[in-house]
Amino acid sequence: MNTALMNDDQEMISRTRIKICGLTRREDLQAVVAAGADAVGLVFYEKSPRYLSPSAAEQLVAGLPPFVTTVGLFVNASKEEVQAAVTQAPVSLLQFHGDETLEQCVSIAEAVNRPFVRAVRMGPEMTGEDLLKYEQQYRAASQLFAGLLLDAFVEGYGGGGKVFDWSLIPKELAPRVVLSGGLSVQNATEAVLQVRPYAVDISSGVEQSKGIKDPAKIRDFIAAVRKADASPGN
Repeated sequence: MNTALMNDDQEMISRTRIKICGLTRREDLQAVVAAGADAVGLVFYEKSPRYLSPSAAEQLVAGLPPFVTTVGLFVNASKEEVQAAVTQAPVSLLQFHGDETLEQCVSIAEAVNRPFVRAVRMGPEMTGEDLLKYEQQYRAASQLFAGLLLDAFVEGYGGGGKVFDWSLIPKELAPRVVLSGGLSVQNATEAVLQVRPYAVDISSGVEQSKGIKDPAKIRDFIAAVRKADASPGN
């Protein structure tokens, strides 16, 4: 699924998509766009320090340039709550990050007519076969299913800054997943080289404090991902 380009030596170079999540300020959004990120994440989970109300999210993304995907992150939200958020802040993609069932994900996505990503918290019992079956179930259930986002298992929901065992990801699944959990400027190149995911997702790893992004870390993280993209054998 990675978009492939040909360089002068006719070698294949794939471009890993990059999502910066947990944006709360206009200046951070501008820094993310200027640095070349592909997607921005808005957290509609009230218990998160990065929470945005739908009205605040609407103001934040007003004037966002085209071809930057807006992702709304929800945790155990009702269909009515998601509908209200999407009506006010028209995000392009839903990210279900709680304990939602397959049926709930599909029902909500269909109600608001948005594709969705399902977050999987990678606990110690998770296997590669589990992930393949999980993806097959979701893909069979809805055409709106866009893929799995793999995150580390922590108490609570997301934002733990923990890394999980990347070797658990089956090679045949890796080009379709979003890799998250504990990514940073320091490990981004290694993560992309080892996993070769379709996309990476980072929040706390590019922050000064919770909900406040660091423009230099954003630039350095994107550069680290691009370094992996340009490495021989990609």
